[in-house]
Amino acid sequence: MPVGEAMLPYRVIHRIQQTRDTVTLRLEPVGVATQRFQAGQFMMLYSFGVGEVAISVSGDPAADSDVLEHTIRAVGAVSGALHDTGIGGVIGVRGPFGVGWDLASAAGHNLVIIGGGVGLAPLRPVVLGALAARTDYRRIILVTGARTPSNILFGREQNDWKTAGSIEVHQTVDHPEPGWSGRIGFITEPLTQLRLEPARTTAFLCGPEPMMRFCAQTLLRKGIAATDIRVALERNMQCGVARCGHCQLGTLLLCRDGPVVDYAVAEPLLAVREL
Repeated sequence: MPVGEAMLPYRVIHRIQQTRDTVTLRLEPVGVATQRFQAGQFMMLYSFGVGEVAISVSGDPAADSDVLEHTIRAVGAVSGALHDTGIGGVIGVRGPFGVGWDLASAAGHNLVIIGGGVGLAPLRPVVLGALAARTDYRRIILVTGARTPSNILFGREQNDWKTAGSIEVHQTVDHPEPGWSGRIGFITEPLTQLRLEPARTTAFLCGPEPMMRFCAQTLLRKGIAATDIRVALERNMQCGVARCGHCQLGTLLLCRDGPVVDYAVAEPLLAVREL
């Protein structure tokens, strides 16, 4: 059986409630562990008796442990069941699958990391990887957006990253709440104001497709090459091994050819409505 096709049992050992409907689960193997993942790859997670869904890994790819971290928003039956799994509960894991962010290839560059909503989860390994090898990169800029302050993902970590001073953090929300003193508006607004070195900048984008299109266009106008803009695309991934065809996007099968592709590949595909 090819690597990744076997479903392995993992037990929930810790839960971190990120927002009202989003939780980070820490999972340890009951027996055999999956192979090591790369930042940007995903696993197929199975809730026994409910079903299976693709979830990106949000943990640290350099961690010396077989523990996995997945940040899951409850938006349907399967993700809801996974979200609700308590400590000691067992879920099935297949993977890892797909093409990752390839952070190492951006060494020597400025990094612009842009996450909208739960799209920040697949980017957390990029932040952790860049901070772990801080001298390999120039500026590290994180731009995040959320509907409201209570929907900000990894809020405490974002504050810690900002306080530590090794990374620039720009947050914005669509709708403020009492006590919010930060920026209000679209995620493109802080991005527009950034001064960047186009030839020495690599960008990583994840979030709703309209957000990624608008942010990518902003970066292109700043002179950053489309091949230096990496986006994570999402479709209905059901098998993880490029057999079922549910994740087809144009000529791509995203479970195999993605989810991370550069914008030179993604732009003509995202320009076709309902593709």
